[in-house]
Amino acid sequence: MTARLLEAADDMEADGCIAGHFAAAFARASTQAFIANATSRMMLVQSGPHSLPVTVDDGGYGRSYVASPHSAYVLYARAEMDIVGFVKGRRMANAALGVLDGMLRMARINRAVHVDNWLLSTNLHGGWEGAGLAGIRRLLAERFPTHFLILRSLDEWSSPQLLQAARDDGWMLLPARQIWVVDDLARDWRPRNNFDNDRRALTKSGLVVEEARQFDATDRARIAELYRMLYVQKYSPLNPVFTPQFIALTQTTGLLHYRVARDATGRIMAVAGMLARGKVMTPPVVGYDITCPRADALYRIASFMFSQLAMERGLRLHGSAGAADFKRRRGAHGVIEYMALHAGHLDVSRRTAVRLLASQLERFVVPMMQKEGW
Repeated sequence: MTARLLEAADDMEADGCIAGHFAAAFARASTQAFIANATSRMMLVQSGPHSLPVTVDDGGYGRSYVASPHSAYVLYARAEMDIVGFVKGRRMANAALGVLDGMLRMARINRAVHVDNWLLSTNLHGGWEGAGLAGIRRLLAERFPTHFLILRSLDEWSSPQLLQAARDDGWMLLPARQIWVVDDLARDWRPRNNFDNDRRALTKSGLVVEEARQFDATDRARIAELYRMLYVQKYSPLNPVFTPQFIALTQTTGLLHYRVARDATGRIMAVAGMLARGKVMTPPVVGYDITCPRADALYRIASFMFSQLAMERGLRLHGSAGAADFKRRRGAHGVIEYMALHAGHLDVSRRTAVRLLASQLERFVVPMMQKEGW
């Protein structure tokens, strides 16, 4: 299967699919217009019936993990120790991260091309099961001979065929995080008391939930603010910092479906922006006003909005990482997610560094994630 790489915005737009419109917008306005802490160049690869966004990064550190492997494995890991209250063995973990930091910098890990990268916390790969992967890999290795090739968000639950295709094509698999998933919300989520409590919290709040058909500038700014409050301010500045322009783009292209909860004045107090591909849904844009009292249960209301939509559409729920106890109590179970990386075209020292990282993560970190529920 022949693969073709499009680099001009007009050519991407002419593709006509959501991926083409999405990639063209990034190429025209620059990535930072949509995600403030990412600087990737956006391209589009076509292979058979599939059009996949491609991000290209030439190095640099401190940016969002959605396009920076160094941030994912070093900077976010350091921040996560504070988030989960990691105390026992912290000194040893910091020392190990220091070694890893130096090793990945020497390997120039952030010189990377990500395939099917929507710059979201979770890339759902939908109907692409790996057809044409070898051709895509050859094309990108030739075009970018000094870059790692990367596929994020692979797991046995949502993308088993693509995961196997990567294995078969010689990609290395690096454990990335533990995600929380629900196979059947009507069976596993809805019957639980927590679901009813979430529904009652919404009723008690007096907020009105609406399907967002079109946002004005005030709504777009408010949604970006609510997301930033939760994921950037409360959790980590390494999460993608979505701008109001990103909210507009994802709604107008139909990439994300939004539900919002408004108060009596029409002000948005909670939001859930949901990505559905294939039979799986994930909510990459969730936010609420964290200045409100915890008793207002705004996070639970946001959770209710996305779980209810998944239930209505009969979709499986990919709950991403984090808030493990909250998700487990609502019927979710853990699955290890991987980053697939191809380095066969790079020099041996860079390949060896990544292979060593993969083996150590599988040996030491995966058991800890499963035991501690990270």
